[in-house]
Amino acid sequence: MVERTGYLERIRSVFRVHPVAALLGPRQCGKTTLAGMLAEGEASTTFDLESPVARRQLTAPMVALARLKGLVIIDEIQRRPELYEILRVLVDRPDNAARFLVLGSASPQLVKGTSESLAGRVGFVDLSGFTLGEVGADERDRLWSRGGFPRSFLAADDVASGDWREAFVRTFLERDIPQLGITIPSETLRRFWTMVAHYHGQVWNAAEFARSLGASENTARRYLDILAGAYMVRVLPPWFENLKKRQLKAPKIYIRDSGILHALLQCGSLEAVFGHPKLGASWEGFALEHVLSTVNTRDAYYWATHGGAELDLLVLASGKRFGFEFKYADAPPLTRSMHVALQDLRLDHLWVLYPGSAIYPLHERVTAMPLDAVKNAMEIPAS
Repeated sequence: MVERTGYLERIRSVFRVHPVAALLGPRQCGKTTLAGMLAEGEASTTFDLESPVARRQLTAPMVALARLKGLVIIDEIQRRPELYEILRVLVDRPDNAARFLVLGSASPQLVKGTSESLAGRVGFVDLSGFTLGEVGADERDRLWSRGGFPRSFLAADDVASGDWREAFVRTFLERDIPQLGITIPSETLRRFWTMVAHYHGQVWNAAEFARSLGASENTARRYLDILAGAYMVRVLPPWFENLKKRQLKAPKIYIRDSGILHALLQCGSLEAVFGHPKLGASWEGFALEHVLSTVNTRDAYYWATHGGAELDLLVLASGKRFGFEFKYADAPPLTRSMHVALQDLRLDHLWVLYPGSAIYPLHERVTAMPLDAVKNAMEIPAS
């Protein structure tokens, strides 16, 4: 069992402010297990909306939920989005004695009604698969190769892990997406998803995707929104400064889980990743997700100019600007692009994350370091 104390504390922090906590993340990332950990030692009631029994119990949801006290867990709530409006009524009662933890595999943008119905009453916790902080630095390469989905990471060997990920992709396309009311042929969406894998870490170009699909740009954008809303793809927005430079305005796209990326690229082991042309991009995405899970902020961007200067990740935290570059190299040097980013973006510090183990300065405001040093370097409180 991998301890997930950081996420448990985030949920408890939400409940200190809101009567409803929404735990959101991709299917099979451990939401149900985490909810079970939270419920240990206290009175709780669970409804799994994938179960016919639970769906029958909630045939009259107002009656069924109004009498409950303590922690109420509603799993896979995207299957019954009308429950959000009912929860609003319940938590607004003066004598409400329940806290509601809702688990969902789709973002509020993909399932209409969450934020509108529960505005001011719900706090969100985004859950990913296992993180480096949870499994330990010694397991970095296995986490990178297999990804963070618990059953993939904990599989007996690489073959079993690869089989699980292939089955996950197929089930996601053939069952999970249709359950959201989205009618797209699974092979079409898989083809698009594979294209995203080959563009992992690059700037989004709707026209190029549309040409490859034989579809319109609006269709390509819709496919991207679907995968992003189901937590399969990260769309990293660009940052703009009032500079006398032309800056890129399209987002970058990444497959969020490195194991799913490798499955789509047909890399069945870490050795296969080492020999793949997307090695550097794979490391970039893996390191990016580690930083974002560590910092726990939505103020994250990339920055690039048409002149060639760029920054892989800009994070705004505690009123400061932190930059990150991700380099798959033994000893990454200071580059001209880093100098430009330091000056133009007025960075408080820039970190270069590489697969080595040493921490060393490249400049008074630039430091090269391994992934597991991020938390201490930024003096981020435990989470």
